[in-house]
Amino acid sequence: MARYLRPGTLTLGALPPLSLYVHLPWCLKKCPYCDFNSHERSGEMPEAAYLDALRADLEAALPIVWGRRVHSVFIGGGTPSLFTPDGIDRLLTDIRARLPLEPACEITLEANPGTFERDRFRGYRAAGVTRLSVGVQSFDDARLKALGRVHDSAQAKAALEEAHAAFDTFNLDLMYALPGQTLAELDADLTQALAFAPPHLSIYHLTIEPNTFFAKHPPAVPDDDTASDMLDRIVERTEAAGLARYEVSAFARPGHRCVHNLNYWQFGDYLGIGAGAHSKLSFPHRIVRQVRYRDPAKYMAQALAGAAVAQDGEVAREQLPFEFVLNALRLKEGFELARFTERTGLPLTAIQRGLLMAEERGLIERDLQWVKPTARGFDFLSDLQSLFLP
Repeated sequence: MARYLRPGTLTLGALPPLSLYVHLPWCLKKCPYCDFNSHERSGEMPEAAYLDALRADLEAALPIVWGRRVHSVFIGGGTPSLFTPDGIDRLLTDIRARLPLEPACEITLEANPGTFERDRFRGYRAAGVTRLSVGVQSFDDARLKALGRVHDSAQAKAALEEAHAAFDTFNLDLMYALPGQTLAELDADLTQALAFAPPHLSIYHLTIEPNTFFAKHPPAVPDDDTASDMLDRIVERTEAAGLARYEVSAFARPGHRCVHNLNYWQFGDYLGIGAGAHSKLSFPHRIVRQVRYRDPAKYMAQALAGAAVAQDGEVAREQLPFEFVLNALRLKEGFELARFTERTGLPLTAIQRGLLMAEERGLIERDLQWVKPTARGFDFLSDLQSLFLP
């Protein structure tokens, strides 16, 4: 702990909000587009042993977050809904016994319709989960098969009906520009998704990531113009249905924005526990990133030995402006200029050149307090973010 508190080149007047991310790495089947740290389950899943490791990991991390309150918890994967409600109850009990959670702490669990059983979602709610994120991706059986998903449309609909009944708020994940997908098929997916009146909708363009099955065997996907038309249709129809676009890929009804993801985008802090989990933690004179061991078996052994962290390093001062802007400009409302200094410990001159170039190109609008992307900046977000590269 002492090495994190020694003098450094930054001065942070206050620490940002803290979130907790918990990674549960197993899934029924690895999707061909997935580049996350997920592993197909073979045989019985070591639920109890993994929960032991998570508890040990958290206990070892307590000194570096001591006294800080947790604003949100996100249980991601993999497929966390492979864990039983009793397992999730034990996990949240272990967390509450060691970390002070805000009274209204948002606790999200990712769920896959392929692991859905009736009343299972109610069990997660009883365990303390407040928000479910349901990875539907599509309601078209042919597209689901092309994506390698383990569920079909009927299972997706049943899972969403149960989520609607069990939770006050939930998120529906949908993908577009799928192999062979037409604009009419995307429209049909949207119609079905909106029929469930989701409080929150996340929309993702299928991208071919390195080191995935699709990278080695690329499917035929819609061209860029068709994908752009699909996104335009999504924006038009979601907003007409009362879901406001508040982030480049997220739409929500009033009061249902994802608190956990907002903390990422606003350059807040997060402690990540579990196989391959990442952390970003602030101290008065530095910002640190950590990565846990990726392989579940090695992670469990290392965590139980009190040494789950595989990489631990300070974020270089010259990297901070880009890292902040990379997140903050994903938000439609942009960011307060004062927040840049508060979260990075750097003066505004560190992003002045990028702001000038972005403004000249019509990618942002700003005043003395706020910076936000224009409609053009939102459409060409990667171009806008790249102006801040060191």
